[in-house]
Amino acid sequence: MKAIVLDQFGGPEVLQLRDMPLPEPGPGEVRIAVYAAGVNPVDAKVRQGALYNRPQGQVKHTMPLILGWDAAGIIDAVGPYTSHFSVGEAVFVRPDIRRNGAYAEYLVVEENLVAPMPSNLSFVEAASLPLVGLTAWQALLEAGGLQEGWKVFIHGGSGGVGSLAIQLAKAYGAWVSTNASRSNLDFVRSLGTDEALDYASDEESAYHGSFDLVLDTRGGEAGRNSYQMLRPEGILVSLISKPDEQLMEKFEVQAHYVFMQPNGEQLAAIGRLAEQGLIRPQVSEVLPLEQARKAHEQIETGHTRGKIVLRVRENRD
Repeated sequence: MKAIVLDQFGGPEVLQLRDMPLPEPGPGEVRIAVYAAGVNPVDAKVRQGALYNRPQGQVKHTMPLILGWDAAGIIDAVGPYTSHFSVGEAVFVRPDIRRNGAYAEYLVVEENLVAPMPSNLSFVEAASLPLVGLTAWQALLEAGGLQEGWKVFIHGGSGGVGSLAIQLAKAYGAWVSTNASRSNLDFVRSLGTDEALDYASDEESAYHGSFDLVLDTRGGEAGRNSYQMLRPEGILVSLISKPDEQLMEKFEVQAHYVFMQPNGEQLAAIGRLAEQGLIRPQVSEVLPLEQARKAHEQIETGHTRGKIVLRVRENRD
């Protein structure tokens, strides 16, 4: 099978298109003929070797490695003791980051990570959802305990996670504020945000004690400012860094760090929200598999709107 492979950590130039052995599904696993694969910042971090130093422990990989942990396609083989899916079903999945990923024509995954693909989405659209959808779900609903009527602030509303988090928070009845570059303000408003702030001219620190829940997708100064944006007993959820105990005590707030974990049941729930029209994919660009390097160059700028998706094979999109 054709796949994008790296033999060593490094820049985008280490990504190589070549033939790899066809993987076989084991017990409780399925093989997916991949039609589209989402590209995420974590892909670049793995390529660089940066996940060896993440806050909750190391992730080690064996070379050669296939990147990509967002996929949509059709099941073409099942291993022993599988019971939930059959050959021919259209599915989407966030694979286990410790295994080979989806920049390939075929992908083997545990069936409990797989969910039926939303019937109203193309493969490209579906491939853009798993990682950002599960991240937003676990940050807002699990760690954040989001409740209807809450005031929520989402840093970086035009990004992959931010654009999905806005929609998810609105689907659960929250009032949402976000920030973005001036060129993306209309975009985040189109997602349903109630308030859109300009990174360059609006100060988050002016919103002292205003929010029940803040989602930090940026870190740094923005992450530190998040503590004072919360009401007493408010909740900060960071995708970047562990809680700062001193700031938690100073502002009398809670804080959590989230590194998303794959979950087929949660992904199926996200799929149902997509079928109901409550969330919709935000795909900024579709590139062929062989242009994975270009996708990585773009994702590393930190200024992509929504998601970049690799088209692995031609399909009915």
